[in-house]
Amino acid sequence: MAIEIQPPQRIPTRNAAPCFFLAGSIDDGQAETWQRAFVEALESSDCVILNPSRTRWNSRIEQRLSNPEFRGQVEWKLDGQEAADFILMCFAPGTKAPITLLELGLFAKSGKLLVCCPEGYWRRGNVEVICARYQIPAVARFQDLVDFARSQTQVKLKEEVRKVELASPSHQQNQ
Repeated sequence: MAIEIQPPQRIPTRNAAPCFFLAGSIDDGQAETWQRAFVEALESSDCVILNPSRTRWNSRIEQRLSNPEFRGQVEWKLDGQEAADFILMCFAPGTKAPITLLELGLFAKSGKLLVCCPEGYWRRGNVEVICARYQIPAVARFQDLVDFARSQTQVKLKEEVRKVELASPSHQQNQ
């Protein structure tokens, strides 16, 4: 069963299940609610989903370092991306997503990114160049992002089962 965590909830530091951070277009509520669709698509999967999109957020909040509410949101997002196994970025057509572009640059070398950037995103060419340069897997369909995440839940589950098997007394006796 998927566990969704939103700010200001505490971010878990270690997970047996894969942990996905949802980065991407929000544009003050003007973008599609792709994060909700992702959570619903993986609700029966064993995973942790870090969703920075708050149900109640004042988009007119003063964006200053000195504003504790704003700073807390930004730091939660950074902490979440650092803690996640995978950062899934979705650039929605018709949006600008400047913060997501910044995060793409910040985490390009992390090896954690999977990017969804369909036709119609205003800076698709820039995103494609960054992905090609840093060998970041990129897809054009949201469903491909969901399918990737589902496949990773199975990979992580198999790894955990294997660890348990290797640690079992019967396996150690056969060595």
